[in-house]
Amino acid sequence: MMHRRDFLTGASAGAVIGTVAGYGLAADGRKTVIPSASPSSRELRLVSAWAKETPGLGPSSERLAKRIADATAGRLRAKVYGPGEIAPAFGSFDAVSSGAADMYYGPEYYWQGKSRAYNFFASVPLGLTAIELGAWIRFGGGQALWDELSAGFNIKPILAGNSGAQMGGWYTKEIRAVEDLKGLRIRVQGIGGEVMRRLGASVVAMPGSEILGALEAGSIDAAEWIGPWGDLAFGFHKVAKNYYYPGFHEPCAAVTLGINKKLWDDLAPEQRGLIEMCAAAENDMLHAEFAANNAKALVTLIGQHQVQLRRFPDSVLSALAKMSEDVLTEVASADDMTKRVYESYTDFRKMATAWSEVSDRAYLELRGTTLPAG
Repeated sequence: MMHRRDFLTGASAGAVIGTVAGYGLAADGRKTVIPSASPSSRELRLVSAWAKETPGLGPSSERLAKRIADATAGRLRAKVYGPGEIAPAFGSFDAVSSGAADMYYGPEYYWQGKSRAYNFFASVPLGLTAIELGAWIRFGGGQALWDELSAGFNIKPILAGNSGAQMGGWYTKEIRAVEDLKGLRIRVQGIGGEVMRRLGASVVAMPGSEILGALEAGSIDAAEWIGPWGDLAFGFHKVAKNYYYPGFHEPCAAVTLGINKKLWDDLAPEQRGLIEMCAAAENDMLHAEFAANNAKALVTLIGQHQVQLRRFPDSVLSALAKMSEDVLTEVASADDMTKRVYESYTDFRKMATAWSEVSDRAYLELRGTTLPAG
């Protein structure tokens, strides 16, 4: 009987007995590079919903593309295209669905015109936090629903980033009561925009790059973007000094790597696995990057630029919360797919809230009462 040890000893020292992402393990234990026996590398077109210079989000798409190239030993190389190069920011989904591009990197609520269910895979008012959203998608049934939804559009979706909790936005005037929202011209995305509209605001949709100009021109009175890091870079503090929190409309903001499903199905299983691992790594990296830089930027905005950090009055938050639940209930009735996503999401939210109350929230309250902020 030939033992494993005898087999390895008799094998050629250069014989490859296992492969991992372009490398092999020789019989003597040395790591060796395997010459590619596959066809030449495949160039993929990755369209980003954000300009390459957008803090955090722009570089993240480039970083993800590099991860994929490195993990596949160059067999899959994604070239990143910004808005307008292949498709406009809001056209990334259609480009990938049709095959005009291979991948998109953007937030799912941009595609709510395709299905209202997409909001739940990015962020909804009073919804899941970044950690909770990842838990629902990976362990609460969210991914299966997401796959089913996106398959109808020829897309495979993968969680690939999160900028964390958002701020409530920049306001040129102080908000003291719900009545102050009436007639307010505000740039706000997703279902949060519908909530604001029903409370009397005039909601405007525009890319982040246009917000400062609109504030300066007086064509809008307020705007939300992301948080201190990105907001500081765009210079919103130069026009509006009232910086409100909490961001009721976006307790987190997930980013998706959407892949043309025909391409996805054609990839080898190990290539699909490597892409999923790269997306998971970028999801963790981007969330940490925003947490670190938002903390630094907030200190700068308050200390150097005299920004007034303000909490929405309780009466305003109560009105926003009630209207948010009303709108979400209506959204759920759009169609059967959206209803099933909504029910899964809200069931998980109940569970997550119960745990967060005795874990994160209890700890943060304790820390807040014992340690000074700033």
